[in-house]
Formats: sequence, structure tokens, C-alpha cells
Amino acid sequence: MSQGSRPDRVADQLRSEIAMMLTREVHDPGIGFVTLTRVQVSPDLQQARVMYTTLGDDKARANTAKALERAAPFLRRQLGARLRLKRAPELRFLYDDSVAGQDRIEQLLNEIHREQANRQPDDEKHDNDDDPQS
Repeated sequence: MSQGSRPDRVADQLRSEIAMMLTREVHDPGIGFVTLTRVQVSPDLQQARVMYTTLGDDKARANTAKALERAAPFLRRQLGARLRLKRAPELRFLYDDSVAGQDRIEQLLNEIHREQANRQPDDEKHDNDDDPQS
């Protein structure tokens, strides 16, 4: 039985190869600290959408996006030499804002938990006031 579709297997391979090349072979200071979150490959293996996150503000994010665009042709050539594919896929880097959304949700949940913890002692006092046995 096969383990996942071919595009999924190629996507996993692309993600690990690109991540390794970004840390070891791409020396563009604009890239900064990048984490590849996932890669989606088209069924014909001709297009690859590389989703990433990066640290920093909007300006740093824009610099990273430009640096990744500059590095894309180099990365594609290297992938063509390393992977056994007839043709290396065209790389398109996209910022993955789902991680930022997850961080925001976690932040909101933490605020709710803090508010509930602060409110709980007051609620217990009111419960005791209503108790006829006290």
C-alpha cells in the first residue's frame, strides 16, 4: 500500500530540502529567521506553494518575502539537481498567517482564563453570602 500521494511525498521532500538550503546555502541577510510550515505541490508537480513564517514586524516580513523571491531561482536549480524529478517545480513563497492567527487565539484564551481566575474568588464570596447556614 502506498504512503500518501506522490504530490504529498514530493512536498515533504521539497520542504526538507528547501529548509536545509535556506539555513546552509542561501546567504541573503534579508531572509532572517524563516520557518517553512508546509509545501503544497500541484498534481502535475510543476508548481509548489511554499508556506512560511518569520519573526519580526511587517517591514521585516516584507524584506523576507523579497529575499525569498530572489532566492527562488537558485533554490529551484538546486532542487532540480538533488531530486529525481523530470522538472523541478516553480517555487512560490507565501506567508502563512495561520500561525499568527493561532497565536492570537491562544492569547485571547489566556486572557479569558486569567479573567475567570480573578473573578472566581468574588463569586465564591457571593455564594457564601446566599448560604442560609452561615
